[in-house]
Amino acid sequence: MATSSGVPATRGKQVKTPGKTRGLHSADVEVLGLTGRVLWTEGTPAPQPGAEPRNEPAYILIHGIGVSHRYLARLHAVLAASAPTYSLDLPGFAGTQKPGHQLSAEEYGAFIAAALKSCGIDSYVLVGHSMGVQFAIEAALHAPEQVKQLVLMGPVVDSRHKNVHRQSLALFLDGLLRESPSSNWIVISDYFRCGPRWYLTELPVMMSYRTEERLAGVGVPVLVLRGSRDQVAGADWSLRLSRSVAQGRLVEIPGVGHVAQHMRPKAVADAIRSFVTATTPHR
Repeated sequence: MATSSGVPATRGKQVKTPGKTRGLHSADVEVLGLTGRVLWTEGTPAPQPGAEPRNEPAYILIHGIGVSHRYLARLHAVLAASAPTYSLDLPGFAGTQKPGHQLSAEEYGAFIAAALKSCGIDSYVLVGHSMGVQFAIEAALHAPEQVKQLVLMGPVVDSRHKNVHRQSLALFLDGLLRESPSSNWIVISDYFRCGPRWYLTELPVMMSYRTEERLAGVGVPVLVLRGSRDQVAGADWSLRLSRSVAQGRLVEIPGVGHVAQHMRPKAVADAIRSFVTATTPHR
């Protein structure tokens, strides 16, 4: 069986016909009874089930609650200039089909691992932002042989914000005081596209996730990255996470808040690439 683009597909693991989304190629991915989307730029190989193993790991960008690949697009473009890079739109978000039940972070992690396998992407660096950090941790636990490094940008939920009121206040103040109009427009318009029902369905999952405990089970090098003005993912919390694994590092991007990858994409990309280079075994 093949899609109209000639991309092979198997029952339950399907990469659908590629399209284009604002300069990015995109294709729907159906695995584990869920539908998401993978996006890539010119110069990055299209998803291809059964593809030959690649010489270098791909970067995989994973968004947080309510949003989409769009607030990762600037970082995607910088990383893609030097390595294969893919962004994901996860089930229930970014106009994708809503699942029939609440999904746990573990289920999102399983979806990511299965989706990448179905796309023929077998070696990668996971880069999650905000709640996407939780999804990335779970994907790393599901596919430990495929994940080479793990990058946690603006990780949640900071131990200072362990209730919805405090978390919401931190996000509101970050958007009001530290983010640009373009960043806020992307995030708010994505929230509308997600819709309140699915956002509120997944919010308890984010708030109850045991980030430190789950991260401790990850065996690959971990970079924790935050904006120096990010009060959603505070300095003490981020440092503690970086110290919860054997090969953890913390990097701060000066002068920016929670959505550092939109405000300072080159600085964020440089930090990620430096970390990957430093933690990749040399043969």
